[in-house]
Amino acid sequence: MRKPVSTDSDMKRHKEAGFSLVELMVVVFIMGLLATLIVINVAPATDQSRIGKAHSDIAALESALDMYNLDMYRYPSTEQGLAALTQAPTGGQSAQYRPGGYIKRMRTDPWGQPYQYVFPGTRSGGAYDVFSVGPDGQADTQDDIGNWDTPA
Repeated sequence: MRKPVSTDSDMKRHKEAGFSLVELMVVVFIMGLLATLIVINVAPATDQSRIGKAHSDIAALESALDMYNLDMYRYPSTEQGLAALTQAPTGGQSAQYRPGGYIKRMRTDPWGQPYQYVFPGTRSGGAYDVFSVGPDGQADTQDDIGNWDTPA
């Protein structure tokens, strides 16, 4: 039996069946460009969501501090800090402390830093300041997020 003879048109079709290197490079370049555009547009949304979470956490801490004040007739001192919301004070006033505390556990801000508490407050115009040191991790800088900010 003889092999069928391939014609030029058969060889041409076989040659054109795959993608050329240039075509693959163009596709990879376009995919990289699209990925870059997505990252550029998503990164600011991530920052905004972290700021929103910090505002939400601060509002929850304010509520817990107000409940503490109702039970204890005072806010925690700066030295007691936010830990006073999870640990009963020692001494005579512990009888008024709510069983189980005022929050389940102390969380960190979206950048992994502990929330800060100052009593009496100096920046909020209220009784106390509760704040996150923000993305730079430094207190008393412009990116601090606190109960003196109005969430956007």
